[in-house]
Amino acid sequence: MRIIIAAALLALSAAPAAAAVEEAAPVGFIVRSQAVVAATPAEAWAMLARLGEWWSDEHTYSGDSANMRLELKAGGCFCETLPARSGGGVEHGRVLTAMPYELLVLDAPLGPIQTEAMVGRLTWRLRAVDGGTQVTQTFVAGGYARGGADKLAPIVDKVLAEQLEGLKARLAR
Repeated sequence: MRIIIAAALLALSAAPAAAAVEEAAPVGFIVRSQAVVAATPAEAWAMLARLGEWWSDEHTYSGDSANMRLELKAGGCFCETLPARSGGGVEHGRVLTAMPYELLVLDAPLGPIQTEAMVGRLTWRLRAVDGGTQVTQTFVAGGYARGGADKLAPIVDKVLAEQLEGLKARLAR
């Protein structure tokens, strides 16, 4: 029985995060990714703040995720310094809700949304489950985007699913 449970947990931890564009329209979209990570909710929560250890370098302005930071408190900054530009930086988002080990909500007009007349909400929900913590990552965007927000949905879905995979892989170490 232990072997079966161990095999099931190993298969679960090796499975990729489930990602999906749930809705997409010219004025907005919802994308959601979900994964079970090999960590407690407290460990997963702490790792969210250590973006430099799991966020993809490819999805930063500086090219180095070590320049990213996320302050896990209301009003906290999800920011990136740009060392090559003296005093330069990017505010990717601002924490709206911080409920340790359970819920983190950011006002976060990520990537291409930042240059459009759109808002974005990035939410991470953490829930203890057998084998670790279920992390549900949701991004809801709305407003005006040249060419239609629905065209951005698959791109944002892919990028955010990649970040969740990075979080999951980092917590598996």
